[in-house]
Amino acid sequence: MIVRKTAAELEKMRRSGLLVSQILARLREMAREGVTTLDLEVVAEKMMREAGARSAFKGYYSAAAGIKYPFVLCTSVNEEIVHGMPSAKRVLKAGDIVSIDTGVELDGYFGD
Repeated sequence: MIVRKTAAELEKMRRSGLLVSQILARLREMAREGVTTLDLEVVAEKMMREAGARSAFKGYYSAAAGIKYPFVLCTSVNEEIVHGMPSAKRVLKAGDIVSIDTGVELDGYFGD
């Protein structure tokens, strides 16, 4: 069955996706030599809170790991596997390739 969204529902979906886009754009600007992946985490969480959104990642329970995920971001640097955890010990260096993933729930709709 195909469920058609109303204009209001589509707007909520657009807003949640737009917030993720704005967060990733800000983190892209920040991802420079000397910044830690935890610095990126702090900014992303603040942006979510200020927008009235909650993280789609933080608190997500993984049965395989047996824990709730403690961060709003997944950050990986260079050859690290995807879905790495932010860390104050992970300081970015010139030339690093940083992978950042995040998701939000805003007004009942998820953006990722």
